[in-house]
Amino acid sequence: MTTAARSTSPTAGSPGAPLALRKPYLLFVGDISYKPHAKTAFGIRDWAPDDCAAQISLPGSGLDLGLPECDPATAAREHGAKTLVLGAAAPGGRIPDHWRPTLLAAIQAGMDVVAGMHTRLSDIPELAAAAQAAGVQLIDVRVPPVGLSVATGRKRSGKRLHTVGTDCALGKKYTALTLAAALKARGIDADFRATGQTGILIAGGGIPIDSVVADFVAGAAEALSPDADPDHWDVIEGQGALLHPSYAAVTLGLLHGSQPDALVICHDPTRTHIVTCPNAAIPPLDEIARRYLEAARLTNPDVRIVGVSLNTSGLSDTAAETAMSEASALLGVPCFDPMKTPADAVIDRLLAA
Repeated sequence: MTTAARSTSPTAGSPGAPLALRKPYLLFVGDISYKPHAKTAFGIRDWAPDDCAAQISLPGSGLDLGLPECDPATAAREHGAKTLVLGAAAPGGRIPDHWRPTLLAAIQAGMDVVAGMHTRLSDIPELAAAAQAAGVQLIDVRVPPVGLSVATGRKRSGKRLHTVGTDCALGKKYTALTLAAALKARGIDADFRATGQTGILIAGGGIPIDSVVADFVAGAAEALSPDADPDHWDVIEGQGALLHPSYAAVTLGLLHGSQPDALVICHDPTRTHIVTCPNAAIPPLDEIARRYLEAARLTNPDVRIVGVSLNTSGLSDTAAETAMSEASALLGVPCFDPMKTPADAVIDRLLAA
């Protein structure tokens, strides 16, 4: 290959600009053993299975995506993998030094490398030099578009549903993808709007909201979901949690800029506190709902809650049924698990008004 390596931002220039990724993928989970920290790999596997060729992990991981485990050269030769995707996040969003040999091996096998980390691939000299020599791309997904403006608060045409949650990594993205698919299945014009690296890789475009300068977060949300036809629904992926000591700021900015007409509250009933903040208890769902509505009414006074999404993966079937029934009764809206139960009742409530 003789073309020069490129380090690109898939969102540069225009919000939600499409990605141009070579498929299929080799999904890299590193030595991460905690499944939520590998949510990118699992999300791509679940929502774009035809694009996944193989996986590669390092000693100490133990995570299994159900894909062939092989090194980059084998993945390229035997499974046709063309792009290595960093499917796990190390603490701090940085690319650990001991991951670099695997990335270099992928480059030497002729693969592009895609990452959604805070560390940019192009800022690692040895990777940039290797990619230049091999004529492959380094693609950083977690880079916001240029030219974002502050929010205006102007009411936009079209309709918007926003998934919000009680903590991180509990199903906001899966819920949004499920609801967007359910709307389309009914013949309703709808788009999933990605706000994080995993969603962007699945959808092929979006804005990494947590990488936007604070003053422009709400403006980025406005740009991500612009004016649309009156009957069109944008289903906007949530980030963080309003009561999260670390990430409430990005949640609030995204909420204000999205101007949602409808909210779906996402929760894991096995969690009593914020996972990374043991001293931050998760309040009852009715208090969570009240606080989200209060915050959302700044930019859309008519916002309403239309459903609850529970991640019941840690519960037995009987306990899951009880938890969903209790959540539904507490908030007076339908409840579902996007991985186990239909979203029909939530869509019915959404379309009722």
